Amino acid sequence: MGKISYMRLKGSRNMRLRLLLSTLSSTPILIDDIRADASWPGLRPHEVSFLRLLEKVSDDCVVEINETGTKLKYKPGIVMGGRHLVHDCGTSRAIGYFLEPLIVLGLFGKKPLTIRLKGITNDSKDPSVDTFRSTTLPMLKQFGVPSEGLDLKIESRGVPPLGGGEVILSVPVVQDSLKAITWIDEGMVKRIRGVTFSTKVSVQFENAMIHAARGIFNRLLPDVHIFTDHKAGEQAGKSRGYGISLYAETTSGCVISADTAVSNAREEDEDELEDEKKEMSPPSDIGEQIASSLLGEIEQGGVVDSTHQGLLFLLCALCPPDVSKVRVGKLAPYGIEVLRHIRDFLGVKFIIKPDPSTETVILKCIGCGLKNLSRKVS
Repeated sequence: MGKISYMRLKGSRNMRLRLLLSTLSSTPILIDDIRADASWPGLRPHEVSFLRLLEKVSDDCVVEINETGTKLKYKPGIVMGGRHLVHDCGTSRAIGYFLEPLIVLGLFGKKPLTIRLKGITNDSKDPSVDTFRSTTLPMLKQFGVPSEGLDLKIESRGVPPLGGGEVILSVPVVQDSLKAITWIDEGMVKRIRGVTFSTKVSVQFENAMIHAARGIFNRLLPDVHIFTDHKAGEQAGKSRGYGISLYAETTSGCVISADTAVSNAREEDEDELEDEKKEMSPPSDIGEQIASSLLGEIEQGGVVDSTHQGLLFLLCALCPPDVSKVRVGKLAPYGIEVLRHIRDFLGVKFIIKPDPSTETVILKCIGCGLKNLSRKVS
C-alpha cells in the first residue's frame, strides 16, 4: 500500500458537504481545527452521526477522530447502498440534514438504497421531510433519475427537542451517469399545494395555519390545496409541535418550496432563563409567515428555491462532460460555498452570468462525468 495523500482542510464549516464530495470524488480528506477554540470543541453529535451513516452505506471507508474531536481523517470507501438499513440521526439536527447527501450518494451506489431514518422530521433549521417528498425528489427526475424506486415514506412525525419521527427513504441507482440539462424556464405558478402537521396538540392549530396561508394565496390564484396530517399516539413522536410545508408548481415543471415547524426549543437554543419556557408562535402567524416566504422565493425567480441551489449545482457538476445550464434567483450563501467546493473537489468551474432583465443568474458548467463505477464491479 502506498502512502495515502489527504486533501487538507481546516475548520468545521460545510463539514457535510466536504464529506459528501470527498466520497463522490474518492478523495481522502484531513480536517484540522474543528472548533478548536470553542468552549465545546470538536465534532458535534450530528456530524459524528453523519460519519456513522457514511460507514453504513459504504464499504471500506475509514474514519479516524482524535481524542478532542478537533481533527478528522476520512478515507472514503465504495458506496454500497443496500436494503433494510436503519440509522438513528439523533436530535441535534433534523433528518433533513442527512437526507440531501444520502440521496446523492444513493444514486451512485452498487445496489439501490432503502434506509429507515429516525429522529426529527420537522424543525425550523433543516428542510422538512415533506419538502424532500414534494420538491427534492421530483427535481432529481430532471437529471434522468428514474421515478421507480424513488420514494420517501413518512412513518411517524418527530419535532424537537425529543424527536421520535421515522421515515423510509428509497433511492434507485443511476445505470451509468446523470443526464446534462438545460433548465432555464421557470414558467408561471399554476397551483399551490402543501401539508400541515401537528403532534400532541389540537388539530385546530392546523386549521388556523391553513386559513392564514389561504388568506394570502387566494388573492393571487384559485388553485390552492393544503392538506392536514394530524398524528396521534405512537406516530406523533415524543414532543409537541406543529408546522407547515408549502410548494408552488409552475407551468414548466418547477417546484418552489418553503416550510417551518414550531416546537419547544432544544436545550442549546434556549435562553438563560430556564424557567421561562418560550411560548410557541401562534399557528396563524406561522401560516402567514410561510405563505409570505414562498411568495418571496417565487419572486426571486429561478428554477429552484434558495435551499435547493446547492443540490442543483452539485447535480449539474456530476453530469456527463456536456454543458448544463440552469437559472436561479439571487445566489444563496450556501449555494456559493457549494460552487467553491465543487471546484476544489471535482475540478468543475461554473460560468456565472447575471440576467439583469429578470434579476436572476444563469450558470453553465461542463460536468465531471461521474459514472456509477461501483455497478461495473459486480
